[in-house]
Amino acid sequence: MSWSERLPQIGIVLPPAAKPVANYVPAVRIGNLVYTSGQLPFVSGELEFRGRVHEGADGTVTPDQAISAARQCTLNALAAIDALVGLDSITRIVKVTGFVASGPGFCGQPQVLNGASDLLADIFGEAGVHARSAVGVAELPLASPVEVELIVEVAPES
Repeated sequence: MSWSERLPQIGIVLPPAAKPVANYVPAVRIGNLVYTSGQLPFVSGELEFRGRVHEGADGTVTPDQAISAARQCTLNALAAIDALVGLDSITRIVKVTGFVASGPGFCGQPQVLNGASDLLADIFGEAGVHARSAVGVAELPLASPVEVELIVEVAPES
């Protein structure tokens, strides 16, 4: 079964590829690797959440919301790959890099990035097991709480 056939079976709809918000492209292929630009948690052109991730503070993004945002970022990254080379050309997820806009004292970045990692495992199984970095930062573009980049291996060009 192909990856694109698997998505509806597990209840996932891939969004359209997001348009860049600055001067870059959403994904680039170099040989058998595709690198995505950092993807934000856009849903229908709007950020799903805004602000820093912090436990229990008013006016911030909760860890559970940030996990959801990481998942959405990853769907957007997969959409960028799909638009460039097709989802079914993916042979392995190589690396996930995630940035979490973190409020003071928040150190749950790895748990937030599990939103991305768990989604990739659900879709790709063993081929979704990857290396990962989870980085806490002060601010992200457009006040996004999370940003995710992927590096994936794809089948050779025909």
